[in-house]
Amino acid sequence: MKIKTSSKVAIPALRSRNYRLFFAGQGISLIGSWMTQTATVWLVYQLTNSALLLGVVGFTSQIPSLFLAPFGGVLVDRWNTHKILVITQVLAMIQSLALAVLALTGTINIWHFIFLSLFQGTINALDAPARQAFVPEMVEKRDDLASAIALNSSLVNGGRLVGPAIAGIIIAQTGAAFCFLIDGFSYIAVIAALLAMKLKPKNIALNAGNPLQKLKEGFIYAFGFAPIRSILLLLAIFSFMAMPYVTLVPIFATKILSGGAHTLGFLMAASGVGAIIGGLYLTSRKTVLGLGKVIALAPAIAGVGLIVFSLSRVLWISLLMMTVVGLGSILQISSSNTILQTIVDDDKRGRVMSLFTMSFLGMVPFGNLLAGFLADRIGAPNTLIIGG
Repeated sequence: MKIKTSSKVAIPALRSRNYRLFFAGQGISLIGSWMTQTATVWLVYQLTNSALLLGVVGFTSQIPSLFLAPFGGVLVDRWNTHKILVITQVLAMIQSLALAVLALTGTINIWHFIFLSLFQGTINALDAPARQAFVPEMVEKRDDLASAIALNSSLVNGGRLVGPAIAGIIIAQTGAAFCFLIDGFSYIAVIAALLAMKLKPKNIALNAGNPLQKLKEGFIYAFGFAPIRSILLLLAIFSFMAMPYVTLVPIFATKILSGGAHTLGFLMAASGVGAIIGGLYLTSRKTVLGLGKVIALAPAIAGVGLIVFSLSRVLWISLLMMTVVGLGSILQISSSNTILQTIVDDDKRGRVMSLFTMSFLGMVPFGNLLAGFLADRIGAPNTLIIGG
């Protein structure tokens, strides 16, 4: 019997074969990525006992996005997006396996984390805009685009739920090195999915003009159009103030809540639960109308969650507030992404989504650095209260 993937599919984006492949492969890979992120902050804090160095590692992992993502967007508009993603996934796999080897041999130190975080950040500066621009290429019907973007967010945060929880158990039982090793091998799934896709040829302009001119054109287009400009600026402020909480979670897990690796894993997984709830809500929406109100409300939700989390000394309250923070964060980020993807011109998609990456990831490192500096002086709870 032949099974039809028709309009009866509950989630519209899954009608498309290419997107189904991506969904499966990326789902596995993202679990590994969140395991590495959890293991990294845990091991850095265990090695250094320094909030400032936690902030430094967070800074180096994301600062390349601020400076390189706009150029990455130009390249995405000029090159084959599919090939870019295959290359970035292979490089990311090498980075994770390098961490695994260093950790397994017992030679890893803070400088290895700083260098390899910088390397991963450089990869992300090209990978993130390519990933955003690739979504419309995988989805066969434009009407399914909003569903695909929201489902992408749910995918990321499904990994955010499962990955840290698994990482907490593995770190407690065998050590952080195995988190890096599992992450390295998890990239095989997404690389295989990308290679199995059958895509329509992408029209690439061979004489696309001067890259710097194209970069300037992208900035003028984005910041000259009020809706895009407003979304990018609000996202940048949110990322700077609220998102650095991830860097400080190990301090809350150990110093505030008197826990260990399990506690860290549960806290990060709790934010993933909230993000999944938000992602499912956005996936169920039939239209982008009304998302502007969601974008305005989301920072308040995340801010309240951060403040109450900072004041909590009880694990279940902290877990609940992490869920609220995850909900507010994903509503802000995914709603912004969906509106941008809907209104942007196709020939400028890579450049605009690189500015989205710059606003989202590019401001986080400065927030991480400031959060680490303040946490060393006024404490992690007071730092997050300010951010909230």
